[in-house]
Parts: sequence; structure tokens; C-alpha cells
Amino acid sequence: MRTPFSLLAERVTVSDRIVRWTAFATLVMSVLVVVTGGAVRLTGSGLGCPTWPTCTGSSLATTPAMGVHGVIEFGNRMLTDVLCVVIGAAILAARCAKPWRRSLTRLGWAQFWVTVFEAVWGGVTVLTHLNPFVVAVHFLASAALILIALTMWQRTREGDGEPVRTVGKPVLQLSRLMIGVTAALIVVGTLVTGTGPHSGDGTQVKRMPFDWEKITQFHADFAMVTIGLALAMMFVLLAVDAPAGPRRRALEFFAVLMAQAVIGFVQYFTHLPEVVVGVHLLGAALVWAAVLRLHLSLRIRPEVGALPRPANIETVTGLAAAV
Repeated sequence: MRTPFSLLAERVTVSDRIVRWTAFATLVMSVLVVVTGGAVRLTGSGLGCPTWPTCTGSSLATTPAMGVHGVIEFGNRMLTDVLCVVIGAAILAARCAKPWRRSLTRLGWAQFWVTVFEAVWGGVTVLTHLNPFVVAVHFLASAALILIALTMWQRTREGDGEPVRTVGKPVLQLSRLMIGVTAALIVVGTLVTGTGPHSGDGTQVKRMPFDWEKITQFHADFAMVTIGLALAMMFVLLAVDAPAGPRRRALEFFAVLMAQAVIGFVQYFTHLPEVVVGVHLLGAALVWAAVLRLHLSLRIRPEVGALPRPANIETVTGLAAAV
């Protein structure tokens, strides 16, 4: 069945470099969405537009009477449109590349539908007057978007062959454990946020029914476990003489994680200033991206038919180092 996309692909050819850059742009935008969403909450602009999908009952856009909070909230809504345009460009670029790689366009469409969900769920957060549990799901959807965008960017830089491990299976299992613990760390972080003072609006907004000190300590405990696993991964990769790529990604993850921990302690002992909390939100997105990059570096994907699956891990490691 011919579609407008297939008709365009018959007439336009896009280079692999453009495909990579558009995929990277979606990753940057997915991180930016986290930052701007945090700015909405930290400036108390969550209800700057008190309804959805319009900004007011009679106006699609913000009005002068709504002040700066209306501008911030409406601007964040408009950023979703920009994100859709960037994702659309990535989908078109992937579709017009030669040869066409269906895996890339599917990842692009997955980003689009997650973005649609985020837009609708953002409306739910407004209509529920910033219910903290609804807001938490909104943030976690952004984490899912980062995962898909990062995967698409990674796939633009490798082939479509079967993935080949560059490390032993136990190391891969440790990496999966790190992803799970990091995800739990982020989820607990949303509970801290939902319990804390930055509700997203100047009026009284319902908060999560947790003791803030205890849930913050729980979050810090998860952070210590994550740091311990990151250290273990660094030493394990050195011990098994892993390729340089995974060792570099492990060091990057540890560095981002430690910086995030320092920011977390600073915001706690300075009583949660808005700017520091905003930086911590950015750090959460970067930590998530870093652990995913580490995991993806533990295997290679050759071009289809270009590299047979090696029989043992020593051969895998040698092939990965050569690549």
C-alpha cells in the first residue's frame, strides 16, 4: 500500500548523517521537555492556563490578564508542538533514507505516540488541579520518551544485524539491574517531589501523603545503592578487560550520578531553592540517559550479513575492539 511517506521516499533521498542528526535532535528535545516542565512547576505556573485543551474557557492562547504564569504554561504547551515537528522530521528522514530501515521509523512513531500521550496527560494534570500522582506519571512518560529517543539515535549509528554481546552475560545482567535500580531511583524521586513544597501553583495544591523527611531519606538510600552498582560496573569492566566503549560509558554514568548526588545534597541543605531543584531535574534526565547509553554499549549491531555471531565471548570482545 502506497502512502504519502512512501511517495516522498521515491522522490527524496536523505543521507545517513541527516538521519542521525534528526534522531539526536529528538533526544535533545525530550530532555528539554523535562527541563521546561520543571520550570512550569517551580515557577508556580502549573495552572497558568486553568483549563485544557484551551488556555481559558474562551481563548486558545494565554491572555494579558493571566500574566507571566499564563505565558510560561502556554509556552510549555507550545513546546509539545515543536517536539512533534522534530519527531516528524526524524520520521521523514528515516523513511527517505536508502535503504529504508523500518526499525528507525517505528522508533520515531513510538516517540510521536508517547508525545501525544504526554500532551493529553498534561491536560489531565490541569483538569485534576495538579494532582501529584498524575504529575508523577507525566514526568515518567518523559523518561519513556528519552529511552525511545536514545534508542533511535543509537540505532542510527549501527546496523540492523542481530545484537552481539561485547561482554559476558553476567555483566549484561548487572547492567539490567542498574537500569532497574536507576528507574526505581527516579520513581522515588517523583514521590519526593510530590510530597515536597513545590506544588506547581501558588494556591493550596494536594500533596502526596508521605513524610517528606522519610521519603527523602529513602530516595537518598536508593542513590547510594545506584552509586555502589556504578562503581561495581566500572571495576567489573576493568577486570574482564572490556572494550574501551563500555568502560568510557561506565565512567560517564558514574560521573553524572555523582554530580546528581552532590546537587541533591545541596538542594536539601539549602531548603530546595527553585534553581537548584531545576538543575536536579535536568540531572535526573541525564542520569537516565547515561545508564541507558552504558547498557547499549555492551553490544554491537553489525550490518545484516556483515558479521556472523561469534562462538565465544573472547571473539566477541576482539571484534568489538576492532570496530
